[in-house]
Amino acid sequence: MVSDNKTLVTEFIILGFPNVREVELLLFATFLLMYTLTFTENVAIILVIGMDYRLHTPMYFFISNLSFLDIGYTTVTVPKMLANIAIQSQTISITGCFTQLYIFFFLGSAECFLLTSMAYDCYLAICNPLHYTTIMDHRACLWLALGCWLGGFLAPALPTAFIFRLPFCNSNIINHFFCDSPPLLELSCQDVFEIEVINFVVGTIVLMTSFILTVISYIFIVATISHIPTAEGRSKAFSTCASHLTIVTIFYGTTIFMYIRTKTIQTFDFNKTVSVFYSVVTPVLNPVIYSLRNNDIKQGMRRVLLKQKDTFFM
Repeated sequence: MVSDNKTLVTEFIILGFPNVREVELLLFATFLLMYTLTFTENVAIILVIGMDYRLHTPMYFFISNLSFLDIGYTTVTVPKMLANIAIQSQTISITGCFTQLYIFFFLGSAECFLLTSMAYDCYLAICNPLHYTTIMDHRACLWLALGCWLGGFLAPALPTAFIFRLPFCNSNIINHFFCDSPPLLELSCQDVFEIEVINFVVGTIVLMTSFILTVISYIFIVATISHIPTAEGRSKAFSTCASHLTIVTIFYGTTIFMYIRTKTIQTFDFNKTVSVFYSVVTPVLNPVIYSLRNNDIKQGMRRVLLKQKDTFFM
């Protein structure tokens, strides 16, 4: 189709990383290893939490949801990137591109809401321990998790719908390793200011609202911990939420930089590096930070393995 001497795009080419074969092979091996670790770590955590009744608590229920999100978060981008490097084909259909865009931001938004729910769980455990089991019961956990997934599903609907309606003409090269909104907007032959505003508003609502609620939770947590009389008590209370605080800092630090902007920053090579950090590196680190260094998870793994061993030899 041709309109005003501009050929409309029917597929995109994902530029990816430097087109030097030696570098591509190194990146392929690195990302394959990281994806394998992410998948294996998170599946192990989900199975252990599901099979060990001692871990059927609100905190580990939310951790298992986080593991599901991390698996999906990497699966929606990394396998396609690996396939592009392996078979030297960088094309993606428009439908495939927008499906990837929507699912990526659906899972990212759900993770924002889930981290906020986990902060609320920490707040109740430390600031209101006597009523913790009453407030954070099984039904409350289910409703919070459902709200996170549903909120994540709805959040990117409007921005993705507006981007999908844009005409893309002439260049079809996406300067990224997956279909992300800033490089897509650069390819449109229509003014995108209104869509940038919509992206900014939605991004601000999702990221900043969840971030502010998380910060408020930690203000109360710190205030409560500071009133604990013994150093041992303060250390034990802080260790309850230290891992979550680390993940929150990494996740929000990178995503706020990437998406809370009124105008697209042109340094896409730098943006790709930041995107790798929050979409590939962070899901690898989350299980290590939050669960695999946790004694309860380690003991749960031992119990599950011993149980499976006893079952096998019966």
